Amino acid sequence: MPKSGPSRFFSPLLAGASFRDRMIASIGALVGIGLAGLTCAAMVPVSMPWIIAPIGASAVLLFAVPSSPLAQPWSIAGGNAASALIGVCVAQAVGSPALAAALAVSAAILVMSLLRCLHPPGGAVALSAVLGWPDIAGHASEFLVPVLLNSLVLIGIGAVFHRFSGHSYPHRARPVEGKPPTDEPAGLLVEDIDSALADLGETFDIGREDLVLLLARAEVHAAARAERR
Repeated sequence: MPKSGPSRFFSPLLAGASFRDRMIASIGALVGIGLAGLTCAAMVPVSMPWIIAPIGASAVLLFAVPSSPLAQPWSIAGGNAASALIGVCVAQAVGSPALAAALAVSAAILVMSLLRCLHPPGGAVALSAVLGWPDIAGHASEFLVPVLLNSLVLIGIGAVFHRFSGHSYPHRARPVEGKPPTDEPAGLLVEDIDSALADLGETFDIGREDLVLLLARAEVHAAARAERR
């Protein structure tokens, strides 16, 4: 039953979230951003930024919700890199900063979606290119290189970190260790789930394979509860 009153403000926002996972995410961000910053600072010339602000948002996804399709390696690297390039191109072609900002974020969403690398911080990367254009005009590589380098280093750190965090990364839907494997939910096919998603008309931040696995595990618990009655 959903919590009511003041206590509901302290309940987990994300399904499945626990205090342990939030602590892991916090430690992961500390390690990830710290090592990414040190690594990139040692690798890029002094004229380039050693880290960009949107990488902080990438770290939130990578360490707090590593199972999210938006947090996978191609989403982080491809989304940030594509958005950076779009932002630079739009800033160069459009003179009005306000219009350029709107077009850059809009185009970044479309291109990331088409490339299957949708990554929310990518919108901030595209916007950063437009807002920082007066400083990077004529030497856009000093923006593009740190974006890609930050993203790749953060992904590498995340992959190593999650070997010890208890989460798979890059994420793959997998049965629960120590539990018998389950098939698709009884009477349901993946096509049925796709149809239900189409009926709802909403986009959910969970992969189809994870959704099938979740429903199958829920049926196991429902059957066990029925047997206890």
